[in-house]
Amino acid sequence: MSATRVVVLAGRGKTGRAVASALGRRGVGVVALGREVAGDPAGSLARLARGCDAAYVVAPNLHPDEPAHVAAVLDGLRAAGVGRVAYHSVASPYAPSMPHHLGKAAAEDLVRRSGLAWTVLQPGAYRDNLDLSADLVVPYDVRARFGFADLADVGEAAAVVLTGAGHEGATYELASRVASVAELAAEAGVTARRGEVDLSALDPREAAWLRAMFAHYDAHGLPVGTRVLAALLGRA
Repeated sequence: MSATRVVVLAGRGKTGRAVASALGRRGVGVVALGREVAGDPAGSLARLARGCDAAYVVAPNLHPDEPAHVAAVLDGLRAAGVGRVAYHSVASPYAPSMPHHLGKAAAEDLVRRSGLAWTVLQPGAYRDNLDLSADLVVPYDVRARFGFADLADVGEAAAVVLTGAGHEGATYELASRVASVAELAAEAGVTARRGEVDLSALDPREAAWLRAMFAHYDAHGLPVGTRVLAALLGRA
């Protein structure tokens, strides 16, 4: 089922904007929602998503209960008559050492049992989050290996799965490039080193979750293969 009108949750964030832009280039109508669904995702979407045949679901960053949020979103989509959903997850969702990844793993299960035609996208860390115009300081081992995803590529992949055939029931890991932060920095002509970051302004839960993520990166990185994204985007 090819979408002709898509509701994009968190549609004004960086991921949502990339997805909306890619859909727009294909002539797909987009309803970009943000704070309109805060507090009552089910009720808001039951109204605001009417007339849409598909949805791209991005949960708020570090949501305290992503499964509950996604469950309410799915309720709203069903009430609105939306038949197709693509869920924005994360690479390696079942990683017990990272609580926010586990939340996405549980939410993936809800999407798969939603009764909607579904696709799950699991992007790696965004390469765009690294400012390679200056020397880098990151709170984990700069030699750790990552499958980095470019934001524009993620947007294009989302548009492909929502407008093309054969993607229903699929789960796709997405990475544009495999590298370490040290390698990316060297290529850009800057340096990269490990250093502490100030998390004192964050909610204690969010800070604890981020520290757990940094520890996981130290031990394992976040490797993701590049072949799936290349195939989706028709690249050699």
